[in-house]
Amino acid sequence: MKLLSVNLGRRTYVPYTDHPEGVTGIDKQPVDGPVRVAAPGPKGVGASGVAGDEVCSTRYHGGDDQAVYAVAREDLDDWERELGRSLANGGFGENLTTEGVDVSGALIGERWRIGSEVVLEVTSGRIPCRTFQGHVGEKQWVKRFTAKGAPGAYLRVIEPGEIRAGDAMEIVHRPDHGVTVALQFRAVTTERALLPRLLAAGSALHPESLEAARKYVAKYGG
Repeated sequence: MKLLSVNLGRRTYVPYTDHPEGVTGIDKQPVDGPVRVAAPGPKGVGASGVAGDEVCSTRYHGGDDQAVYAVAREDLDDWERELGRSLANGGFGENLTTEGVDVSGALIGERWRIGSEVVLEVTSGRIPCRTFQGHVGEKQWVKRFTAKGAPGAYLRVIEPGEIRAGDAMEIVHRPDHGVTVALQFRAVTTERALLPRLLAAGSALHPESLEAARKYVAKYGG
């Protein structure tokens, strides 16, 4: 298990985003050297937890519970075979491209140590959007990405510090509730009847998903 690359995005003008200024930081590129990771602050105020990474739409992105986004290189490779073209590290707008980690199969609340300092905690999967579709440049990308059900994981910062490409990764805590990123993603996108199952993850779950699960149970039971 290791970190293949740390990827940072710069504010860029594009024609395919809903941002009022027409900008996005989704085009993330691998960088050399150590990069500082720390909790950025609440959503809507805080941006990326990765120093030097620009988040343009803080209404939907960034914040403590979405401080870092990770994608498995294995998932990028799978998409390469399906799309018939190459996808570089950072190609899905991820901050971390990993190797040997089942990112979408990770449990909500699972904690990863990266290098000697940083500990991150899994909170949820990534919901695809129009900007993501425009960046990838594939028709019906939101629908295809959702159907695949391997969204990668958002993480919060438990212990800040520096990371760099090549760092070893280790799972230092794994909850026993069985709520995976993939399950959470399906529950909030295509199979809302699964929402009650998310409650087992408790406060480790992204607050928006936790609220959705509680509202569903209050209305329909579960």
